[in-house]
Amino acid sequence: MPAVSSKGLQMPESPIRKLVPYAEKAYKLKKTVYHLNIGQPDIKTPKIAMDAVTLHSLDVLAYTRSEGSEDYRKKIANYYKTKEIMVEAEDIIVTTGGSEALLFAMGTICDVGDEIIIPEPFYANYNGFATASGVSIVPVISKIENNFALPPISEFEKLITDKTKAILICNPGNPTGYLYSKEEIQTLVKIVKKHNLFLVADEVYREFTYDGMEHYSILQEPDMDDYGILIDSVSKRYSMCGARIGCLVSKNKQVIATALKFAQARLSPPTFAQIASEAALQTPQSYFDEVITEYKERRDILVSELKKIPGVKVGEPKGAFYCIVELPVKNSDNFAQWLLETFDLNGETVMVAPAAGFYSSPGVGLNQVRIAYVLNKESLIKAVEILKAALEEYKD
Repeated sequence: MPAVSSKGLQMPESPIRKLVPYAEKAYKLKKTVYHLNIGQPDIKTPKIAMDAVTLHSLDVLAYTRSEGSEDYRKKIANYYKTKEIMVEAEDIIVTTGGSEALLFAMGTICDVGDEIIIPEPFYANYNGFATASGVSIVPVISKIENNFALPPISEFEKLITDKTKAILICNPGNPTGYLYSKEEIQTLVKIVKKHNLFLVADEVYREFTYDGMEHYSILQEPDMDDYGILIDSVSKRYSMCGARIGCLVSKNKQVIATALKFAQARLSPPTFAQIASEAALQTPQSYFDEVITEYKERRDILVSELKKIPGVKVGEPKGAFYCIVELPVKNSDNFAQWLLETFDLNGETVMVAPAAGFYSSPGVGLNQVRIAYVLNKESLIKAVEILKAALEEYKD
């Protein structure tokens, strides 16, 4: 029998989705499963975006330009200007989700065997994108004890080699909810300029910040034209995960020209989804105000309830809608599977994402899970109650 590729064998499973078969078994047993494992918001997609597709006047569902429609890119650029990110349409390539933007970025700036430094824990699919691109991730560990703050410059600099091409951050962070300060961004800018590296920032959760804190983009920093690559998406901002529209943004003309070749190879981003995403840019600020208020209330309830459980430690998220939770268990993979296969409280259980898959360092995060607070407040309270009961019963 022909063999599959070694690259394919090395591709990691998603820690978010690999437990789905066990959840399906739980459904068949008529259990209610509270999904704390995946960042699928329950917030309604803006009506203006849905109406744009419903009311379209297209006669032919044709290709768009490989870099995305010009009208949409101009409107994205105008959106960025409201965030003090001064870019133009020609600095933007529309992609099939932020995932494709990350793949384009890695393909554009790295050769096989090159390295990207990433503070961990990080979005689990970075591991998969790196494997698919033949790139090595070099982790610099941030810790729950420091609320996953940026590690010192010295920790980055001792990892930089002649193979290092970039530093990649997610801001606000998935899975930690950590929001980098302006000073931390400036620290990273100094490092990449000193060592002639790219700084790639995954900013898909930009709108979701709490406690009066504000997001600061790498492209708000002056003189970042050569170094900065911004990754973005409509998925979480407008609760449009299924649209699969993102973008890669850079003032570096060579980066854009190279990424465009990858975009041309896949022809074009989806037409209807661009129509919806363009319309979504007209979403009023009141929508975000309501959403952020709702997420803050969910965060406060979740963190407060988790802290009541003996032996549990939780990071304090300042953005996005995730947190890392340290549990009094040896192996959260086993615990997460047990929750679905064996445990229930009055016919109900919870599904969490084991956190080891959000690290690339072996043996780290084994007793942690990522929780997404995308459920309504009543469901979150119930889910934590179930989690508490499960921990009291569970034996490693």
